[in-house]
Amino acid sequence: MSIEAVLFDCDGTLVDSEHLTNQVLVEYLAELGHTMSVLDALDAYVGLKMADCVADLERRFRTTLPPGFVEVFRARTALAFTERLRPIDGADAMLSSLSLPFYVASSGPRQKIEHSLTVTGLLRHFPNANVFTAYEIGHWKPDPAFYRAVLSKLGLRPHQAVVVEDSVAGIRSALGAGLRTIALGPAERLSGDLASALAVPDLARATEALRRLHESPS
Repeated sequence: MSIEAVLFDCDGTLVDSEHLTNQVLVEYLAELGHTMSVLDALDAYVGLKMADCVADLERRFRTTLPPGFVEVFRARTALAFTERLRPIDGADAMLSSLSLPFYVASSGPRQKIEHSLTVTGLLRHFPNANVFTAYEIGHWKPDPAFYRAVLSKLGLRPHQAVVVEDSVAGIRSALGAGLRTIALGPAERLSGDLASALAVPDLARATEALRRLHESPS
């Protein structure tokens, strides 16, 4: 069955934002008297809803974060993105080479997604209608309802689309919705309910995998 659409996550898939975002978070937490490593933050929060991250931080540190915490964090992250954000290696080449329709499907808010794509030079690949956000859909990864809603908006069935994701939350959401999923990163983490995802080390290999899937009869 041929592919009718490709759905890309944004953070960590198209733009190299995960480490930068969590570095901003860790530095902000340190100002508030809370110690956390960037690696621990990456392990805990990549791909998750912001409200869930805040709730976990408050449980972890047994505190209530100050009013405006999220707004300050987002503003600092936006500044860091403007100054330092780069596309994932191979992102522009992959998007430029695709003949299939493709979309961003992200748990982030639209403003953040569009800022990320703008400063990395990738926004030109995504007209406004080609971005789906959890904040507008009302479901967040790892809930499969997120990708089911995206498919519904596109008028597609699961076998007609392929997802490219980097986070466990995103991979779980896509697989749970019945989508063929290309997972950026090490294959070792793809066990249990993630085992059917196709692990690739980079976007160049993802491009090859996508081509094979498109040419496959099923």
